[in-house]
Order: sequence, then C-alpha cells, then structure tokens
Amino acid sequence: MSQFSIMVIDDEKIVGSMARLSLEKEGYDVETFLDGESALKRIKEKFFHVVITDFKMKGVDGLEVLRTVKRLYPETAVIMITAFANLDVAIEALRDDVHDFFPKPVKIKELKASVERALKKFKESHES
Repeated sequence: MSQFSIMVIDDEKIVGSMARLSLEKEGYDVETFLDGESALKRIKEKFFHVVITDFKMKGVDGLEVLRTVKRLYPETAVIMITAFANLDVAIEALRDDVHDFFPKPVKIKELKASVERALKKFKESHES
C-alpha cells in the first residue's frame, strides 16, 4: 500500500474507475465515490493527501467538497474537474484554494502530473 492516499469523487462511474486504475498503477492508495455525501463521510474518517472531485454533482457539489476538505485538512490538495468550466466557477474554486482545475474530458496524463505536483509539495512541507 502506498504512503499516499487519494480520493476520487465523480458521479460518472467511468471517470472514477479510469482515474483509480491509472493512479493505482503509480502505487497510490485510491478510493472512489459517486457522490459528495458519501465522500464527505469518508473524509471525516480518514486523511487523504489529494482529493479529486467533480464540480457539478447532485446534492453535495465540488465546491462544498473543497470547502469541507480545506476546513478539516488544510494541507490536502483538491483537484477539481468539470464539464461545466467557466470563469466564475474557476475563480470561486481558486478563492477556496483549489490545487488545480481541469475541464472534462480530463487527460489522465495531466491529472497524474497534477497529483504528482501536489504530493511533491506535501512532501516538501513535511521534510523540515
């Protein structure tokens, strides 16, 4: 099991499955969720180094996930993906300290690179 844990939240099962398979190949411990409610329950039980969340979901949306994660674990990097990218959404996410923001369909290579940057930043902040 990897020393790094990643949560992926997307109401499209295929997106979560593809991200999980790709990130597990890199040796990360990955958990996937189809909705924000169940993901937030899990976040209250376990620390995740990176949370990848869809923006637009029924019930708890990506901004609520972002705000809750940052309130509970300020050093967790949150990466947001969305099919509904617009400037207002991006600005709001940036105000709430999103690590990265990707429009769908997200390129797995770019997503992995973003996760690697987030984990590098995490490691560097814990070395001193």
